[in-house]
Amino acid sequence: MSPAKPGLRQVVKAVLGAFIGVQSEQQRLQDFQSQSAIPYIVTGIVLAAFFVAILLLIVFLVLN
Repeated sequence: MSPAKPGLRQVVKAVLGAFIGVQSEQQRLQDFQSQSAIPYIVTGIVLAAFFVAILLLIVFLVLN
């Protein structure tokens, strides 16, 4: 039986945990048992772009 597909909440939690470097071994193993890495990659790119946009907004507000 194949492992269940991860939900959006689980993927976001895994990516945010990876961003700040805190993730349990159990969670990491569960993530690697996923059928596809695509949801994690796409979520990581989207969250990284959001983070950069927030930083740019803060810089823009401070300089004006």
